[in-house]
Amino acid sequence: MSAPDPAWDPSLEARGGLPRVAWGRGSYVYDATGKRYLDASGGPAVFALGHAHPEVNAAIERQLHKVAHGYRYTFTSDALEELEALVAAAAGPGLGSMVFVSGGSEAVESSLKLALQYHCARGEAARCRFISRRRSWHGNTLGALAVSDFRARRLPFEGALTEASFLSCVNAYRPPPGVAAERVAEACAAELEAEIGRLGAGRVAAFIFEPVVGAAGGVVPAPAGYARRVREICDRTGVLMIADEVMCGSGRTGTFRALEHDGVVPDIMAIAKGLGGGYVPLGAALYSDRIAEVLLRADGGPLTGHTFTGHTLACAAGVAVQKIIRRDGLLERVRADGERLRLALARDLAPLEAVGDVRGRGFFIGVEFVADRATREPFDPALGLSARIGRAAAADGLLCYPVGGNVDGVKGDAVILAPPYNASAAELEEIRGRFVAAVRAALATLPARAS
Repeated sequence: MSAPDPAWDPSLEARGGLPRVAWGRGSYVYDATGKRYLDASGGPAVFALGHAHPEVNAAIERQLHKVAHGYRYTFTSDALEELEALVAAAAGPGLGSMVFVSGGSEAVESSLKLALQYHCARGEAARCRFISRRRSWHGNTLGALAVSDFRARRLPFEGALTEASFLSCVNAYRPPPGVAAERVAEACAAELEAEIGRLGAGRVAAFIFEPVVGAAGGVVPAPAGYARRVREICDRTGVLMIADEVMCGSGRTGTFRALEHDGVVPDIMAIAKGLGGGYVPLGAALYSDRIAEVLLRADGGPLTGHTFTGHTLACAAGVAVQKIIRRDGLLERVRADGERLRLALARDLAPLEAVGDVRGRGFFIGVEFVADRATREPFDPALGLSARIGRAAAADGLLCYPVGGNVDGVKGDAVILAPPYNASAAELEEIRGRFVAAVRAALATLPARAS
């Protein structure tokens, strides 16, 4: 039986354990009792501009006064076309085509379907197998869940999930057995190549991965060189590279595409969260011109989408969010301020033996906790340390994102911080101070032997 995931417990609401949200402004959220919370995780790393940004609200209101949605098989719209142009420019050369959907799971599902449609259109329908990685999270729809290794979230649906291959985590802090930290990139890339060879390249549709692993791993950037080797292997074998940037993309790590850091362009990329900043549900699957040409010639375009694909109001919100991020130079701030915050947290948490690793990129920071710093042995999952930290933080008016089971699906405790891109210097300092205090408070509640 897997340990409960403290960041995703639907029974809390049934037990009346959640506060009732009332309103929000900027980086702060207020519950119905008037208590104020500093949203240091942006919900689940989604609120890129915080809450109730007046310009975004005004853009939504203007669009609502015109029309909420023009159905995609009947109309195009100014909002849709403007967002397409903004996203294409931000993503850079090679990802000029896209399908807008209503969130991250749909974006990943569409990405998988695009890969299958592409191979089928080229007469290679046998390419239907996906390869993924351990401790990855790609979404809650059945296709996305099938390529996810998040035990607590998969378990009730196992019988309905299609088979996929899962490779080792690419984590320099926790290398695969027998692999030195400095060899993780090469060893894990070689594992991908070996699995493609074992299955037969003619059977593999795509390799899907998070450039910076989020909810399942507690913010784990791949080591230098890994993504380039993956790109090389995929090119050589005809396997498509799918980057799941739902959580780590759209500016969260300081560049619009997280893979920009690695100098790599995927064939297909899923984005959501920061794309629309949580104002209206929005996601997208971007794909290369090469794929677009094949789909257009064979089928007239992508065979994925839903009633609300390209939803006009959602696109209008996305346009406003992306324009503000660009105009205000927020990605540059995320890069600079994120590194300062990470280093300050590492400094302040260093005296605590229970803190094993402080990692991340931009405003996507993970802190992993260990029972033994030397051996990196995780805490007993029955202690629920990450959940304790989340509760201690919330009690003090700070919202963070606890992650349980990040090591093997059962063991492991980490906490994610993902503040709004426009968080002020004073708010970032408040996050640092309150989070360090919450960690200390939670550790103090552990049994003497455990702490």
